[in-house]
Amino acid sequence: MLKQLLSTGKRNQRIAFILLIAMHTAGILGLFFEESRAIFQSLTPFNLLLTAAIIFHFEVDKSTKYFIFIIFTFLFGFFIEVAGVKTGAIFGEYTYGPTLGFKLFDVPLIIGLNWAILIYITGIASNKLSSNFWVRCIYGAIMMVFIDVLIEPVAIRLDFWQWVGSSIPTQNYLSWFLIAFLLHIVFQELDFSKNNPLAIKLLIIEMAFFVSLNLI
Repeated sequence: MLKQLLSTGKRNQRIAFILLIAMHTAGILGLFFEESRAIFQSLTPFNLLLTAAIIFHFEVDKSTKYFIFIIFTFLFGFFIEVAGVKTGAIFGEYTYGPTLGFKLFDVPLIIGLNWAILIYITGIASNKLSSNFWVRCIYGAIMMVFIDVLIEPVAIRLDFWQWVGSSIPTQNYLSWFLIAFLLHIVFQELDFSKNNPLAIKLLIIEMAFFVSLNLI
């Protein structure tokens, strides 16, 4: 029974895909209505944890290098955010609110996991667009910036984080691109299959989620 539940076969892929759609749809509706907004804001870290569990489970090649990628990207993403918050010199001056859950060094731990998820799904998507190593890294970084553009207004409104001043600094997007580019180099260099039937689907779901929240 356990083996069947943990299978990465097509039946479980369909179930996981439906679950991801349901989770994000519920999030849109829950954050739309004022009566339920606070509850769904508090559920944000759990949504990210469940999303990570689903998407990372369906990687075909769970080799040592695959886990090195996840751990390295988590730690690098988290500590670059710590440096960013403490100095203001990387992304600009900003602080994290309570929405994303438990913080270490004033940064939510879940942020490292978010970096790992986004680099992973944009990396797999970029592999579909080009066979050239450097072009893949550039495409991946561009997709990361596009996602950040979608996330920023929602993040501010829902108190994920707040910028000092009235606008998002251009520095944020430039740094986001450069850091994403470096992490995509790591993603491309590590030799695992990068074969996940849900990765591009999750990328589309995430984009649709933040586009929807920007419109409501």
